[in-house]
Amino acid sequence: MKIYTRTGDKGKTTLVSGRPVPKTHVRIEAYGTVDELIAHIGMLRDMAEDDTLRAFLLDVQDRLMTCAAILASDCEDCEVKIPEIREADILNLESAIDLMEASLPTLKSFVLPGGHVISSQCHIARTVCRRAERQIIRLSSELFVPDTVIKYINRLSDYLFVLARKVLRDLQKEDIPWKPKL
Repeated sequence: MKIYTRTGDKGKTTLVSGRPVPKTHVRIEAYGTVDELIAHIGMLRDMAEDDTLRAFLLDVQDRLMTCAAILASDCEDCEVKIPEIREADILNLESAIDLMEASLPTLKSFVLPGGHVISSQCHIARTVCRRAERQIIRLSSELFVPDTVIKYINRLSDYLFVLARKVLRDLQKEDIPWKPKL
């Protein structure tokens, strides 16, 4: 199988069903942004020194590939079996968030991204995740999207925010509070 098909040369791509759609289709925007998020999580995983965190982020990438596959599926009887996002995947993120939050001080203000490159990468991934969430919600207003996909993406952005704070703390650095100039 060649990497190039030449169908993209005319601004089209195909969904799982084989149906061609413009590359600007809301479905393509949604799973394309999830693909971007997968790459940012890969960068974050490469930066992480902790084996447990790297393994967790690899699982997140796998779940995001599942989200992308679901978003690319436009058929109920696809010949290709599409995996699912399950409530257990969401609970896995929530457990990780709870575990990290237990070791962090309570937030008293908004924080500014930064303080260390790995924390900044968490925030970059978080903002891409939020964009993916908005695009998936837009798609769900037109076409069916399983609730678990929306929940997973929403919880993942929360996880990435808390992870940004946790890696700073592990590096013995502090959150940078936003102090509005009033």
